[in-house]
Amino acid sequence: MPDPVEPDAVSFLQQVLNLDPTLVELLVQKGIRTFEEARDYFRPKLEDLHDPFLMQDMEKAVNRLVEAMAAEEKILVYGDYDVDGTTSVATFYGFLSQHYNHLGYYIPDRYSEGYGVSSQGIDYAIKEDYKLIITIDCGIKAADKIAHAKAQGIDVIVCDHHTPGELPPAYAILNPKRKDCVYPYKELSGCGVGFKLLEALCIHTGMNAKKLYESLDLLAVSIASDIVPITGENRIFAFHGLNTLRTTQRPGLKALQGHRNNPLTSISSVVFGMAPKINAAGRIAHASAAVDLMLAKTKEEAEDWLAKIEANNEKRKNLDQSATKEALSLIEKEGLAEKKTTVLYNKNWSKGVVGIVASRCIETYYRPTIIMTYSNGKITGSVRSVHNFDVYEALLDCADVLEQFGGHQYAAGLTLEEKNLPAFKERFEQAVAARIQEEHLKPVIRVDARLDFSQVNAKFFRVLSQMAPFGPGNMQPVFWSSHVTAKKSRVLKEKHLSMTLAQDGIKVEFKAIAFNMGEYFDLVKSGMPFDVAYCLEENHYNGETSIQLHVKDLKFDNEA
Repeated sequence: MPDPVEPDAVSFLQQVLNLDPTLVELLVQKGIRTFEEARDYFRPKLEDLHDPFLMQDMEKAVNRLVEAMAAEEKILVYGDYDVDGTTSVATFYGFLSQHYNHLGYYIPDRYSEGYGVSSQGIDYAIKEDYKLIITIDCGIKAADKIAHAKAQGIDVIVCDHHTPGELPPAYAILNPKRKDCVYPYKELSGCGVGFKLLEALCIHTGMNAKKLYESLDLLAVSIASDIVPITGENRIFAFHGLNTLRTTQRPGLKALQGHRNNPLTSISSVVFGMAPKINAAGRIAHASAAVDLMLAKTKEEAEDWLAKIEANNEKRKNLDQSATKEALSLIEKEGLAEKKTTVLYNKNWSKGVVGIVASRCIETYYRPTIIMTYSNGKITGSVRSVHNFDVYEALLDCADVLEQFGGHQYAAGLTLEEKNLPAFKERFEQAVAARIQEEHLKPVIRVDARLDFSQVNAKFFRVLSQMAPFGPGNMQPVFWSSHVTAKKSRVLKEKHLSMTLAQDGIKVEFKAIAFNMGEYFDLVKSGMPFDVAYCLEENHYNGETSIQLHVKDLKFDNEA
C-alpha cells in the first residue's frame, strides 16, 4: 500500500496546478508543496546549480590549477577504471585540452594496480615529470600514495565523492562529504565533483562555460552508471545531460548508442545499454580504451574502439555467466542460504566480473553480498548491498582485518590478506546481523499510488513523463490497480507474459508485459481477477505509439 499523504497539501497543489489528483499525490510524496517547487521539479534549470566555490578547498584548487597552467607545468588527470572514473577523465581532459596542451591522463589497470590511486601511477607521474595530479572519482583513501607524490614535489588535487576517513595530505581535497564542507549537495558522482572544479575554473578565468556544458552528456552517463540519487543538483545535471545525449555530436557516445531509432536517453537505458560496454573495457583489458572511445574525434575512430570494447564485453558475459553459476552452486553446497550475508571466494574468478556476480547473487539470495578473488598476492572483492542497508557501516566494523576498503552505502571494494579471510567472514556476518532488519532481507515492491484505468490518458502520461529522469531518489512511479482481469494472454519465449488488461466497470483496456512471470499464465487465462502493480511506459510497434503497462507484480484474490 502507498504511504498516506496530507490531503490539504494535495488539495492546495491540485488547485494551483490543475492536474490529476494522483499525479499531485506523487508530487506531495516528493516534498513538493508550492507552485514554484513544482515548476523547478518539472523544469530543472542550469541557473539553479550551486556556486562551486561553496565547496571546501575549491578556491585553493582553482588557484593551483591556474598557476600550473600559467607556468606550463605538466598536469596529469587520474581517474578510475569504472564508468564514473572513465567519464570523469573524458570530461576533465576533454574540456581542459581545448585550453591547455601540457596535459595527460592515467587510468590504472584493474589487475596489476587495483582500484584507485596506485604506486605505479605515482611512479609514472614522477618519471614523466608531472607537477600536478588531479584525481577524479578516487584519491580520498590514498594517503600513502599522495604522500609519496608530495615528497617528490608533485601536488595532488583530489576530486572524490566516496566517504572520507582521515583526509590524505593532498594540496586540495574536493569532496562534498567532508565533514568540514558546507557545499549544499552531498551526492555528486565523481565526475560531478570534477565538473564543479571545471565550472569554478570557468568562473575564475572567463573560459566559455557553454563549452563545458557540452560535456553534460558524459556527466549524465556517470550519474546513471554510478547509481547516485537523481535529486537536487544531480537531477539538474541528468535532465540536461540526457537532453544533450539525445543530440550528442560526440562520435564515441553515438557509437555506444548504436543504430537505434530511439536514442538511449533515460537513466535506465544508459545503465543497461551503455554502462556495461564502457565497464567492459576495464573488466577484460585496459579501461583507457573507454576514455579513447569517448574522446574519439571521428566516427571511424569511435567504431574501431567500440569494436574492441564489444569483443571484450562478449568475453565478460561468458566469464560473468560461468562465475555466477559457480557462486550460486557454492551457496547451496556450503549451506549459506540461511545466513544474513553471502561471502564467497574463488581465486579463479575474474576480478573484472566479481561486482556483477555479487549483483546476480542478490537477485537470488537477497542479502548483502561480497564476491572475492585473488589478485597480486591479495584477496580482492566487490561488495553489494540490499535496499536501505548501509554495507559501508558494516565494513567499518571489520576495518582491522581488512587491508583497505572504500565505497558507499550500496557498493564498495576491499582488499585483505588471505590469512584474514576466515576472521573477516565471521566478523562481516556478525556486523550485518547486528544491524539488518528482516524487512531488509526481502525484496519489496513499493507502490506509490492507487490508480484506476479511467485516469490514464495522453495528458496523464505526458505529465508523468515530465517527472523523469527516474532513478534512485526519484524512482519511476509504481501504480496499483485492483479488480483486473486479463484477455489475449500468451507466453513469450517461454517465460514472459503478454496480455491485455481490463478493470472491472471501466471501458478502457491496456496492453501489458510481465517479464519472467510466465508461471502466472494459467491463472490469468482462467479469468480470475487480481491486483496488479505496474509502471506506465510507451510502447512503439508497427509505427504506432501506445501506453503500455510494465507489470511488476500480480496478486490474486486467493493469495495470502
